Amino acid sequence: MNRLAGKRALITGGTSGIGLETAQRFIAEGADVLVTGVTPASIDKARQILGDKVPVVQADARDLDAQRGLAERVREHFGELDVAFLNAGVSDWRPFEDHTEDSFDRLFDINVKSVFFLTQALVPVLSNPSSVILNASNSAHGGYGHSNAYAATKAAVSSLMRSWNADLLRSHGIRFNAVSPGPVDTPLYSGAKLGIEDPAQQTAVVEAISSGIPLGRMGMPEEVAEAVVYLASDVSAFAVGLDLILDGGQTVL
Repeated sequence: MNRLAGKRALITGGTSGIGLETAQRFIAEGADVLVTGVTPASIDKARQILGDKVPVVQADARDLDAQRGLAERVREHFGELDVAFLNAGVSDWRPFEDHTEDSFDRLFDINVKSVFFLTQALVPVLSNPSSVILNASNSAHGGYGHSNAYAATKAAVSSLMRSWNADLLRSHGIRFNAVSPGPVDTPLYSGAKLGIEDPAQQTAVVEAISSGIPLGRMGMPEEVAEAVVYLASDVSAFAVGLDLILDGGQTVL
């Protein structure tokens, strides 16, 4: 397959989970890729997996200067950018009454504010035409317990995707789309991320999540990556403003 031959692509949050899987798929499809991560351990692992030719840049999503610096790094490396998959984000599912101002601000700073200002910084770097894909969530499309503030951030991402098409499609040739995954089998659902030490409890939690999905299982990173490849490629050139819900029927059934 060579659907992204010659494409220059940025993937934020590209050192684990959906982002890392998508980076590997982009490379296999012929793209030149630059990815970002946060923790040294995940950055080192991504460098080993992706190889020496793929820059893996540390970028803190809460640092807007770092986000603007990332856009400059992209310009220096690529000149122009054909594809951006803005995937970096955090999850925080807790009862509504347990949220604090700090937890609320952290979610919106990383999931919304950083995406807004990174996109603003990338506009002068993006080629005409180009494709930007945002990682939203099925939680923005349905009501799920404990999703409250997190779901609100992803609804904002979905809304920005639609608005940016009105702002930038005709003037800059940038088309925006989104993917909205449900539960996906990534490190997000590992014991450490869930805050659960007991392996039996970890298994029980994952089984409970899976039982709430009509297909009876969680999604796989490669299934989301395939959708992102489609939206990044010229095959989807007529796709504008899509928000692809990939959740095994959880939202609609």
